[in-house]
Amino acid sequence: MLTSLSIKNVVLIDQLTIEFEEGFCALTGETGAGKSILLDSLGLSLGARSESSLVRKGTEQAQVTATFEIEESHPSLSLLKDADIAPDTNLILRRSVSKDGRSKAYINDQPVSAGLLKDIGNTLVEIHSQFETQGLLNPSSHRGMLDEYAGVGGALLKVFDAWKTAEKELVTLKSESEKSKAEEEYLRQSVEDLDGLEPKAGEEENLASLRERLMHREQVLEGLNTAHQVLNGEDDPVRKAWGLLDRIAGKIGAQAQNITGPLDRASSEIQEAIAAIEAISSDLEGSEHNLESIDDRLFALRAQARKHECTIDELPEVRENLAQRLNMIEHADDVLAAQVKKVEKARKAYEGEAKKVSEARKKAAVKLDKLVAKELPPLKLEKARFVTDIAALEESEWGAHGIDKVRFLVATNPGSEPGALNKIASGGEMARFMLALKVVMAEIGVAGSLVFDEVDSGIGGSTADAVGERLARLAQKRQVLVVTHAPQVAARAGHHWIVLKDGQKDMRTNVIPLGEVGQRREEIARMLAGATITNEARAAADKLLETGT
Repeated sequence: MLTSLSIKNVVLIDQLTIEFEEGFCALTGETGAGKSILLDSLGLSLGARSESSLVRKGTEQAQVTATFEIEESHPSLSLLKDADIAPDTNLILRRSVSKDGRSKAYINDQPVSAGLLKDIGNTLVEIHSQFETQGLLNPSSHRGMLDEYAGVGGALLKVFDAWKTAEKELVTLKSESEKSKAEEEYLRQSVEDLDGLEPKAGEEENLASLRERLMHREQVLEGLNTAHQVLNGEDDPVRKAWGLLDRIAGKIGAQAQNITGPLDRASSEIQEAIAAIEAISSDLEGSEHNLESIDDRLFALRAQARKHECTIDELPEVRENLAQRLNMIEHADDVLAAQVKKVEKARKAYEGEAKKVSEARKKAAVKLDKLVAKELPPLKLEKARFVTDIAALEESEWGAHGIDKVRFLVATNPGSEPGALNKIASGGEMARFMLALKVVMAEIGVAGSLVFDEVDSGIGGSTADAVGERLARLAQKRQVLVVTHAPQVAARAGHHWIVLKDGQKDMRTNVIPLGEVGQRREEIARMLAGATITNEARAAADKLLETGT
């Protein structure tokens, strides 16, 4: 609730602070005393548009500070947290406006944007006047008000999000599938080409080596043959030396092994060399390859490597990856079919929940219309009708809040068709419609403070008393601040302030709390009688105060 409002240098206000109380608070005073300035100041602190005309003449800056006490579960705290401002159940909203029109906003002494100040302010205070009934004149807010009254809507948002998420996934899959199908032929041909080529890791190096040998085939064969002849000739020095030493080994003794051992090993190595020469010669002489076939193979392998931007050794791995992609494309229809079923299931879940919400809205609307209808006659709206109109939306308009369009409509004359409030009702009627609706829906809404500006305009007697009675009833649930000219309304208040304007050349507005019964009686008597307060007016004021308590 609003606990205090401090105002400095705003139009006729030099400096004042009002300490508010819980329940029903009334502000009264003569026309022009400055009651509207108080509301403008409160609006400024809540994020309303700032104007340089609010700055008191002769001063540099106007400043307003509003202090609130809220519960730990209040939604404004999550807004503060999102803005990196430490949440606090004591909120201080401050706004300053310089004479050149520039403004600054603060929450708990932290600089904030005017937008955030307004968002926070909307959760703290609702202001209703003849010309501005917050929420009621804005059809886009009607559905939310009805849903809050009916206690529905939370589950609907979740199933709607699930449906739309599934739809987005389906669109993505279709897009990817179309792209894949466009490259399916390319993938298939690429796999076939690589399968026909059968590339192997290390093949390029082997082919290059073979090509090198084939280019010098005759020269290599001649050299190999000559080497083979030399190693197999009768004048082999190793065999000759080994034969000579073998005959005299017994005469040399044990030391002969030091000579014959190495010669024996050398002979074995020569035999291995001869075998290798024979193998290479056989390969070259009987090879199925020739330079042309090797060049063709290398050209084909290198062309595929360029095509897939890899090395020849990587071609086998590339082939496996292409085959996997092709396999996924061939099974894409199954994936799409499964996603289509998922979307349809999510849609049915949304439709089911939306229909439940729609039925709950219709039941709540019937109840709401009946209860509001009971409140209208005492408010001098006995011929009026309040209608909660619920119409089905086109499927293209379905959203997170369901399949219904909700509007609060009114008809002020019998037989006339209900229409938008601002098209049908006068300023005073709009404020009373809002009062009736707020009394019925007293439990809903996050704002702990409700402000009614001259909701009793143009009425008097029993109607004004009915307005006061309903404001008092509403004040049992919320803090209610009322600017009023009706003594019947003021008498119902639990707390009363009078707004005065004094001074000659330097006019100033002041606000005085009326704590004593005598003070309240004098003010209510003035409201009844005018400038000259009579004993009869005081007696009538006493009677109103007795009724109000």
